[in-house]
Amino acid sequence: MENRKEILVTGGAGFIGSHTVVELIQNGFDPVIIDDFRNSEEVILEGIERIVKRKIKVYRIDLTDYNKVREVFKVHQFCAVIHFAAYKAVGESVDRPIKYYRNNLNTLLNVAELAIEFNVFEFIFSSSCTLYEVPLDCAAVSEKTPLCEPTSPYASTKKMGERILNDIAKTNPRLKILFLRYFNPIGAHFSGFIGELPQGRPNNLLPYITQTAMGKLQELTVFGNDYDTADGTCIRDYIHVSDIAEAHVAGVQWLMEQLPNTKEVINLGTGQGKSVSEIISLFESITGEKLNWKFGPRRAGDKEQIFANAQKAKKLLRWTSRRSIEEAISSAWKWEMKKGSPSVFICYEKAQQKGTCF
Repeated sequence: MENRKEILVTGGAGFIGSHTVVELIQNGFDPVIIDDFRNSEEVILEGIERIVKRKIKVYRIDLTDYNKVREVFKVHQFCAVIHFAAYKAVGESVDRPIKYYRNNLNTLLNVAELAIEFNVFEFIFSSSCTLYEVPLDCAAVSEKTPLCEPTSPYASTKKMGERILNDIAKTNPRLKILFLRYFNPIGAHFSGFIGELPQGRPNNLLPYITQTAMGKLQELTVFGNDYDTADGTCIRDYIHVSDIAEAHVAGVQWLMEQLPNTKEVINLGTGQGKSVSEIISLFESITGEKLNWKFGPRRAGDKEQIFANAQKAKKLLRWTSRRSIEEAISSAWKWEMKKGSPSVFICYEKAQQKGTCF
């Protein structure tokens, strides 16, 4: 058991999942993806394989189908689970709460039950900073910051997910659980081969910006300009997705060193906030593209501002964010311009041979 390297990555073809799969492989692990591609596309797998230069183990399965997921556990010896799979759009969750509760909770329950049955005791849960109460003094949010009453069904599923795993751990003391509370992942892999690939109209800021700049969307709407911030727009802690992915590798390695019955909550962020207006200005400055955008009403479920205190991640995981907001924006733009194009992959292969392209 000590030498097992296979890691189950649910939602591994998604935005953070795909980048984590790359980092796991580059650190000697053997990830196995379960994903039904409802929020991703096959081109992401092709991109991963171009980066790591090997085939990826993928099961195209709906995680709410317990029996099919159990078959995967029967044929692999996982050393850990990283559970990303979930719907994650705050606004949509307000409009379609049943969809979010049914999917996000049932997938977690199935994976957790099977992990215990098959003696997989290292478990990383993809959580969210939306659980926190925003401090009145606007200080950075630490893991000791009180939790709020969730403002959206999405946030409720994350809070309930943590509660479910904590309750399960009480009767399964061999479990070791790491709750990683993300702030706002953005950007793309430096190669331009994988990045955020929203289905339909984007719910996150940066892909909405890049698609507007490309002309795929006519106009960007900024939700609210009357918040109590310097420019009236929301402030978020934007962190490069590759930094988030590296934190998951560090998390797996850390969990493997811990004693049974370990449970920790760790924030993943940069510790700095940027407003929506600042991100728009940075994008225009970096790319030279002028965006067509306007202000609109506030969006249900949005917090005014939130950014991380990430000192615990630095202390326990020996991890800190390394990439700048400018790198994140540049990589996201590179991905937007190249995603899904076969010529991108051909160009990459030539670049590897000749040191050209890009």
